[in-house]
Amino acid sequence: MSDRRIKNIVIVGGGTAGWMSAAALSQLLPHGYHYRLIESDQISTIGVGEATIPSIRNFNMHLGIDENDFIRHTQGTFKLGIEFVNWGLNNSKYFHGFGSVGRDQPMANFYHYWLKLNQQGLAGGLEPYSINTVASMMGRFSTGRPDLPNSPLADLSYAYHFDAGLYAKYLRGYAEQRGVKRTEGRIVQTLLREDGFIDAVVMENGETIHGDFFIDCSGMVGLLIEKALHTGYEDWSHWLPCDTAIAVPCSPAGSAQAHTRSTAHSAGWQWRIPLQHRIGNGHVFSSRFMDYQAAETILMKNLDGQPLAEPRQIKFTTGKRKQAWNKNCLAIGLSGGFMEPLESTSIHMVKTGLMRLLSFFPDKDFDQVDIDNYNRLTDKEYAQIRDFLILHYKVNQRDDSDFWRYCREMEVPESLQLKLDLFSSHGRILRENEELFPEDSWLQVMHGQGMRPRRYSPVVDQRNQEEIEGFLYNTQAVIRKCVEAMPMHLDYIRTHCMAKQAA
Repeated sequence: MSDRRIKNIVIVGGGTAGWMSAAALSQLLPHGYHYRLIESDQISTIGVGEATIPSIRNFNMHLGIDENDFIRHTQGTFKLGIEFVNWGLNNSKYFHGFGSVGRDQPMANFYHYWLKLNQQGLAGGLEPYSINTVASMMGRFSTGRPDLPNSPLADLSYAYHFDAGLYAKYLRGYAEQRGVKRTEGRIVQTLLREDGFIDAVVMENGETIHGDFFIDCSGMVGLLIEKALHTGYEDWSHWLPCDTAIAVPCSPAGSAQAHTRSTAHSAGWQWRIPLQHRIGNGHVFSSRFMDYQAAETILMKNLDGQPLAEPRQIKFTTGKRKQAWNKNCLAIGLSGGFMEPLESTSIHMVKTGLMRLLSFFPDKDFDQVDIDNYNRLTDKEYAQIRDFLILHYKVNQRDDSDFWRYCREMEVPESLQLKLDLFSSHGRILRENEELFPEDSWLQVMHGQGMRPRRYSPVVDQRNQEEIEGFLYNTQAVIRKCVEAMPMHLDYIRTHCMAKQAA
């Protein structure tokens, strides 16, 4: 019986996606495979300073990466959630904190009890019931305390802000130590076999690099998945109309906050990502509703410090490849699709794409049933994240621009409309098939942008009013006490993981 195992894995493209792929595969599949990563120093990557979600901690943990060392080398800070400004209405703000809101009860989720009192005017916003939100608003941070199982500190959920270029550099060193070979240069041709599979890529210097399995991390250009295999693209810009970003770093100002800020403007929104050595900024907007010069002016007028580079334009079309895995080529990162960075899902999707690959890892037969199921699960993940992003645009009460009116009036996918209708009735939130964002995330965005259910769940009436009021009051008090015991965010960084010098 012939050996059907693949041996040569070629990763096309570096950046965050490429070096995450190289690091993960060389660590988790170290035996029997040869890894080669091709990248060109002449081709810039999208990375403009990254905000992440808590799943990146699991990725780093699987690689055995020390958190403090990683933060030091990437000029990182910590992230407890996202502050949204001017989204539901102008001059409004709310917070999407990671982790839980309150503590769920046997009969119903916490937010149903909160909703009853909120509708009676006896409970304000959600913020005091989220330890992440309270801590971030007070400028405090600490890691979790699993040794305190009954405390809100036990499962404190957090992520990171970091310099994407430094993260790729950090992972490159990690991967090369595990045998990954890097090839510098440009690919000028992709050679296909008679069956349409990729046989090799040809470099600008004439070298031909053969592979059994190719991972396309070439970014939105999709050098292999699209230019060579013509896989096709599913365009979602009718639901997510922003198509351009302008990015620029600026000097740090004040203490680094433990959250990302997203500020809505008249035809899009602006991100603010605080690092140790700079602040990453960008304006995501729809060119259909705003011209480039106006968008750049808005961005530059809303910087906290002095710009450190010229503004850079990034054009994109929100959507995904029709197949993430086509023949012997797998698209990872932006080569597989683009979901605007509103909820910081880009690196998470690199991670899940790689973990899913391990579940369906191929041999030379590339069984179609494995490929089809990989693609089915990938499509589902994209659609679930897509719906959560559309929610931010659809549920708005702004009437100051054509952009926001268009977003409010547009039809949305049936899967999202079901969630909106269900919440509008009794405040119920349905999470299906282990989708990424939990009930508390949907709740914070829906409520934060002005959605109000007609009624609360009648199940909560099994507890008397006084008991519910005491439960909510105690929840607030415990969270406040825990946060007051935390160090300031910047003090925590200085103590544990301050970078030696600015990059």
